[in-house]
Amino acid sequence: MCAWLFGGTFCFVHAATDSSSVVPGVNLSIGSGSGPSSVADTVKIILLLTVMTLAPAALILMTCFTRVIVVLSFIRNALSLQTTPPNQVLIGLALFITMFVMEPTLQQANKQALQPYLNGKISQTVAMQRAELPFKVFMEKQTRVTDLELFMQYRHEQIPKDVTKHPQSIPLSALVPAYTISELKTAFQIGFMIYLPFLVIDLVVATTLMSMGMMMLPPVVISLPFKILLFVMVDGWYLVVKSLLAGYAT
Repeated sequence: MCAWLFGGTFCFVHAATDSSSVVPGVNLSIGSGSGPSSVADTVKIILLLTVMTLAPAALILMTCFTRVIVVLSFIRNALSLQTTPPNQVLIGLALFITMFVMEPTLQQANKQALQPYLNGKISQTVAMQRAELPFKVFMEKQTRVTDLELFMQYRHEQIPKDVTKHPQSIPLSALVPAYTISELKTAFQIGFMIYLPFLVIDLVVATTLMSMGMMMLPPVVISLPFKILLFVMVDGWYLVVKSLLAGYAT
């Protein structure tokens, strides 16, 4: 069917309904279950979908993503660049670095927990316990004792003796926030070291402009090219990523 409108011709094609064509159908219904087991499986699926909403928080707080993205943000601010590199590039780079660092941990969790559970060899509870262990081992290595004591003492509990050999005894409710603030402290220490050379450039440029009487000229206009030149000459991205990977080396 064709129609003329505002000097243009528009054609509308009506496709005939063919009963032989394969069209996927979606059916959502709520009815009586065949038994207690079917209702229990439905409840498990609902709970699993609810837990999946916490996946972004787990990605940020239980991996190295926090340290990486904070350090990359420090680099951009130290260079006095507001939107370069853009947030999408920084987050994408941080995600791939996180996947690279966490690959052994994810493989261990997949081998010990996910695959046996999918094959029906272990229950869901055992699978969750086995999946937690590789992440607990990873986080415990990067967590400061003082940070862990902060949350354990709040619950009137003591850090288990020889916690390095028995990280499974630490509850995730205390280990995750302790690990997060330890990562933030480490990221800020790295950021301070990144800021120092660029701060020297800013001071030199500002002093030079003041001595020349050019007080109306913003120092950042002059210092920005020198910052970028210094960062490129020392291969700054390589050094920063190298230091981040070295911090997680086993």
